[in-house]
Parts: sequence; structure tokens; C-alpha cells
Amino acid sequence: MKIVLAGGTGQVGTILARAFHKSGDDVVILSRKQKDGVVPWDGKNLGPWIEQLANADVVVNLAGRSVNCRYSADNRREILESRVNSVHAIGRAIQQMPSPPRVWLQASTATIYAHRFDVPNDEATGILGGSEPNAPDTWRFSIDVATAWEAAVTAIGTLPKTRVVLLRSAMTMSPDRGGIFATLRGLARLRLGGRAGSGRQFISWIHETDFVSAVRRLIIDNQFAGPVNICAPNPLTNRQFMRELRHACGVRFGLPAAPWMLEIGARLMQTETELILKSRSVFPRRLLDAGFEFQFPNWRDAARDLCQRSL
Repeated sequence: MKIVLAGGTGQVGTILARAFHKSGDDVVILSRKQKDGVVPWDGKNLGPWIEQLANADVVVNLAGRSVNCRYSADNRREILESRVNSVHAIGRAIQQMPSPPRVWLQASTATIYAHRFDVPNDEATGILGGSEPNAPDTWRFSIDVATAWEAAVTAIGTLPKTRVVLLRSAMTMSPDRGGIFATLRGLARLRLGGRAGSGRQFISWIHETDFVSAVRRLIIDNQFAGPVNICAPNPLTNRQFMRELRHACGVRFGLPAAPWMLEIGARLMQTETELILKSRSVFPRRLLDAGFEFQFPNWRDAARDLCQRSL
């Protein structure tokens, strides 16, 4: 296949490009970063990059400023605009070409679902939006971004020749340097991998192997359109998640962190505690109903595999 990865130089794009290259697919990466082998685009305006979409099999739009930052006014604007603008650009490109990609996989996020502790959110019954009482406005912001991201796709309208899938993805875990797993593993090895806050908040995640397999399934299976949860079927609490990670790392103890400690740490690391304290409990109902089989459905096995491959 010819696969175009828009915003494909980040962690998720790297994972997909590596897997597609290994399978012999023709991979084109669109990015604002000036790198060899990358087609330039600004993530906003139409330009020569649209030629890459003509007759492509798939376009995967991963573009968006990282949310791993402080939510200042400028960063909030960049986070929101980078996502919405890239959707508009790809939508306009597809609308005007006679032979557009047959599938458009558009990144979204599991953060769109409500902070809750009872049952996981699936695509049919999950609660969109909402946050716990007295939560900081950063929690509301992340949900507003997720909602606006998907609304931008809806606003484009029907694309007769292109099937559109929204990837409501949880954290994708891979041993790559700079990724979320590398950060969590580093904390665990420093004996800082205890529970965060109450430890009751749920963590949804997916192993890179299953993420790639899920994306492949969405490309070839025409029954999928609209939102699809991309996550392992067994979310677990922060307390359980970190305990299994410590065991996989061979670490017996992890210092717990109270909310005020997390806030200090977040400021030092230039990030937000919302990424740690919001409960993200998500269930991949549509994938499972379609018979998709996870190679790593449980975090214990996934953590062990990732730790072994990180050595």
C-alpha cells in the first residue's frame, strides 16, 4: 500500500512507519520538521504535499502539538489549532481530488471520555466530556480539545470515496526513547514509581504491537467508520499499573506521590498533572466485537515484554 503519515515524525508515527516499512509498504511522511526523506507541510495550508495523497491507499493524520507541556495560553492555542487546522487541510485536499485515499485514519484521543471510576467507556455507551468536581480547568481544556478535534472531522461532511475512522487512542507503549513508557520506566527504576495521588484513577494503554495490528485492521476492514477505541481491553488503576511496572523492572518499592508533590514535579518537568490524575477507563468494544485478538491484553505481560526490549 501507499500510506501517507501526516505529522508522522512523533512517537506514534515512528511506530507506524517502522511497521509499514517492514511490511514493504510505500510510506510517505508529511511533517513541519525539516528532515531527509520527509515531505514538508505546515499542517494548515494546501500545497505541493497534496500530490502525495492522490492515489494513496491510506492517509493517517497524527498531526498536533504535544500535550506534554504546561497549558499556558500560547500552548493551549497551539495544541488546539495544530489539530483542527490539520484536519481542515486534509479534508479540503480530499474533497478536491478525483482519486483520494480510500481510508482516512484521523487521530483522536481516549481523553474525550469522562473521568470516572465505575465502568469503562466504550464507543456506544461511554460518557463524553465531564470532569470531577473542583478539578482544575486544565481537565476541561483537554476534553474541549478532543471534542473540537472530532468536530472538525464531522464539519467536513461526507467524503464519498474515503472512509473516515477516528482513532480514540490510549497511551501507546513502546520501548522507544522519549516515549511515555520510557518515562514511566525511568521513574520506576529511580524508586519514584509509586501510586500517584489516590492511585484510584484508571489508566488505559495499548502495546505497540496491538496498536499496529489494530491500525492494519481498520485499514482493511470496511465495517469500521467513525470513532474506534484503540486500547487494551483491561484498563487498571494507577496503583495496579505502577505496581506491575515495578515488578517488570525488578524494583520492589516505589515512592508514592501526593497531589502537591505531583504539581511540583509537573512544573519542574514542564507538564500537567491532568495527564497523571485524570481517570481514563476505556474499552475497545468495536474491535472486540469484530473479533480482533490482542497479543497483549494484560498490562503485566505487556510491561514485561517492554522492559525486556528496553535493555
